[in-house]
Amino acid sequence: MTKPSNYSTITMVIYLIYSMSKWISTYSELWPSIRIPPIAVLLLRR
Repeated sequence: MTKPSNYSTITMVIYLIYSMSKWISTYSELWPSIRIPPIAVLLLRR
């Protein structure tokens, strides 16, 4: 039998993958207009 904790973990992983794919799609759409290298973004976050 499957435990409820395993079900919640699977749901969390699916949600994370869905949100990541959504963020990547929007980021790839905004990429040509922004033209900021990822290194600059990482440096600005520090």
